[in-house]
Amino acid sequence: MSDAQKSEPHQKPPGTLTAMRLKPDHGEESYRGSGRLEGRKTLITGADSGIGRAVAIAFAREGADVLISYLSEHNDAKQTAELVERAGRQAVLMPGDVADPAYCRAVVELAVAEFGRIDVLVNNAAYQMTHETVEEVSDEEWQYTFDVNITAMFRIVKAALPHMAAGSSIINTSSVNYDMPRPTLLPYATTKGAIANFTAGLAQMLGDRGIRVNAVAPGPIWTPLIPSTMPPERVGQFGYDTPLGRPGQPREVAPPYVMLASDEGSYISGAVIPVTGGKPIL
Repeated sequence: MSDAQKSEPHQKPPGTLTAMRLKPDHGEESYRGSGRLEGRKTLITGADSGIGRAVAIAFAREGADVLISYLSEHNDAKQTAELVERAGRQAVLMPGDVADPAYCRAVVELAVAEFGRIDVLVNNAAYQMTHETVEEVSDEEWQYTFDVNITAMFRIVKAALPHMAAGSSIINTSSVNYDMPRPTLLPYATTKGAIANFTAGLAQMLGDRGIRVNAVAPGPIWTPLIPSTMPPERVGQFGYDTPLGRPGQPREVAPPYVMLASDEGSYISGAVIPVTGGKPIL
């Protein structure tokens, strides 16, 4: 158990990186690119912090321009944009809620207006809350979790497809919870199962267009979502039940996204890649 995690101050959801005492590592100092995404035009939802920021950094250092879609964490998103620009790539910021159908269409329109096309779409934005009983979950929260976590993926993909050519890649963020659902995360875990099935079905639908669709399934990753959506006692224990004995850092999740976005993943479609610290996905 981490004393630093135990002392992490609770935040209102969805949490901000700025307010975290124990800062996650997004690869700011460690990620080194090698041109694997040179000239690619990419859209990443939930890219202000956490896994989304790590993927944005990695993509930019591999040569991609990045549209950073985020809810309302303006300071975090601005810092991500600065990191993308420091890598010599274009960063575009667009705040808004992916639960809103109009935003899903507008974020794609902005990406196309800025970049001319979309080569890589990363559906990463997510919402979760912790509950001990089913009765604690309101109808409104259940619906909102689905709107953010899975329905937004359908809407954004549908809007983006006319602007994606053969060789393009769609990458969805699922979770170890799709295979090992934690009951206290019932709405979230249920959507993550839906994402795995959405990925598998969509990959088959888009195969003849030459567009690949895959998912990454992270385990316990240290991000602002944790101190903002989990009870303090669980924050201190977070990730220490994995075989590797610790939570993962966002930088440790980014490499599979790079591989799936690049030509190295040219024959991978319909896959779910686990990054779980040893927790099995079977």
